[in-house]
Amino acid sequence: MNPFSLQHIKHTQDINGLSTEDGAKYIAGGTNLIDLMKLQVETPSQLVNLSQWEDEQSITENDDYFRIGAMVTNTALANYAYHQPSLSLLSQALLSGATVQLRNRATTGGNLLQRTRCYYFYDTTKACNKRQPGSGCAALTSMNRIHAILGTSDDCIATHPSDMAVAMMALDAQVSLTSKTGEVRNIPLRDFYCVPSTTPHIENVLKDDEVITAVIIPKQRHGTQYYRKVRDRSSYAFALVSVGAGLVLKNDTIEKLTLSFGGVGTKPWYPASAIRVLTGATFSEEVLDLAIDAELADAKVYGSNNFKPDLLRNTFKSVMHSLYEHQRENGDHEGALYEN
Repeated sequence: MNPFSLQHIKHTQDINGLSTEDGAKYIAGGTNLIDLMKLQVETPSQLVNLSQWEDEQSITENDDYFRIGAMVTNTALANYAYHQPSLSLLSQALLSGATVQLRNRATTGGNLLQRTRCYYFYDTTKACNKRQPGSGCAALTSMNRIHAILGTSDDCIATHPSDMAVAMMALDAQVSLTSKTGEVRNIPLRDFYCVPSTTPHIENVLKDDEVITAVIIPKQRHGTQYYRKVRDRSSYAFALVSVGAGLVLKNDTIEKLTLSFGGVGTKPWYPASAIRVLTGATFSEEVLDLAIDAELADAKVYGSNNFKPDLLRNTFKSVMHSLYEHQRENGDHEGALYEN
């Protein structure tokens, strides 16, 4: 690990006028950045420590929304969301991720900004356009079992690893950013991440002088909710495919659908085409097929991950059938399909 200098932020006003060097990095829980520094993937000359940022370590709410501070830990957020029926999808997603020890350190802001777990991104002897622009992508023709099938390009097929972001995407979350000049802007999470195209090293719209201060989730009814994560082992593994969904059913009509996919996209995937097909439709096997066909129309496989379209299709349909049966039997139910 290279030598680095260290600054600390204790209050939000400390961001104003913060002096940072080129290539300086913010460190929150450190559960991803420290690993990257040990492997020489990240070599910052300066770290700005956020662990003592007292102003953003709490969750607040009003009649319209929940506000989650950037330094709220994944454990604290999972526990809070567990007791909020409309946020049960978020609790399920958080508790499916990592280990207890990691969730105790990982933070809301850091989780959103964690880097891909692509093998070739972490191996500095291999080509990776995300790590070193213009060097190529070793994953395209090598082991790409965990890699994306949606939003890919000839320059990058790496997946986004977060479970939390998948749930937040489905729940219409916004990311609140604050610049060094004090300017605040809120961006829908659906617009926060970038697909790789020819610039895979640019992963989101965060500006150099901005810091994530909070995530805002509007209070809405999401009905029965289910986060299903398919992975190689039952704990401490990233998703091969995940589906986060909430269903409000009126008679047999899909009145409202909350939906997002993980493990299949270069960013947490918002399936707009599938949602358009399903919203207002009568629930049936045929309409589920039409919806997932529409979403997979642009999917591309790369050899080792050829199984992912079928895995996504089957997982999506299984989740939807489970939610449908529960809504039919439980009317106005709001909350998790299964208790964590």
